[in-house]
Amino acid sequence: MMMMDSTTEASGSSLESLMSSFNARITHLQELVIARNMFPASSMADLSAVDAAVKAMELQVQAIKDRLREETQAIPKTKKLISASLKQQKKLQNMSLHAPSQLPDRVTVSDSNTSRCLSPEFSVQDPGLEALNLKVNEEPPPLPKEKKGRSSPPMWHVTASELDSLSSYMRGRLTLEKVNAAINDMASYAESNAQLIIAPKKKLAENLWEKALEIRDIATMEGVKGKHFFLEADIKGPSLKLDNTGKAILTVLRHLGRINETRVGHHRIIILQKPN
Repeated sequence: MMMMDSTTEASGSSLESLMSSFNARITHLQELVIARNMFPASSMADLSAVDAAVKAMELQVQAIKDRLREETQAIPKTKKLISASLKQQKKLQNMSLHAPSQLPDRVTVSDSNTSRCLSPEFSVQDPGLEALNLKVNEEPPPLPKEKKGRSSPPMWHVTASELDSLSSYMRGRLTLEKVNAAINDMASYAESNAQLIIAPKKKLAENLWEKALEIRDIATMEGVKGKHFFLEADIKGPSLKLDNTGKAILTVLRHLGRINETRVGHHRIIILQKPN
């Protein structure tokens, strides 16, 4: 009897729990329905405004992407234009450096005056016009002579006594023949650069014209102007090379006063100079 009572109580408790759960679920659904139906007209307007704002932002983002793509595609063309402008600027600077500072004066006479001077009646009756006619018939004054090209680069060879005067660690295994052969090479480099300075563009290949412009710019720099020089990049043999022996030779020649060095931009310039 007691067992049946306990079973009945457990069943009643379980049923009450189930009913409570159903009631809670029904209440939750009712709240959802109320929230859904609350102010439907204003909610739709707000959602429409949000949707319009999002679409406008999407259009702006797309426009920005298109503009960035156009700018990216234009970068190579801009670089080419800048490069061409720099080349043209160098050419114009070179032309201004080599253009004569003043042109010779010439006598200019208008066609009407010339025809009158050639007429017999005017040449006889008017002495002033006759004098003008003589001036016209005179040969124009000669043009100023062009400056002669640069002299050949000097080759101040090292003597045996000079080489022997060096310390043994500086002289190392260098011989007089190697040092003087390097001096011959340096004179050859300087001569090539001197030819680039005076050569007209039509006689130079396209790749040499770019170097010629650089050499001409360097030749106008303070400390280099009027001197024979070459670039470190010109050192390519046959006797002088940029190896350990070549560097040792340059050190010896610098010590003996045969060369002097300076820098112009990214170039190392080696200037030939007369020993003291």
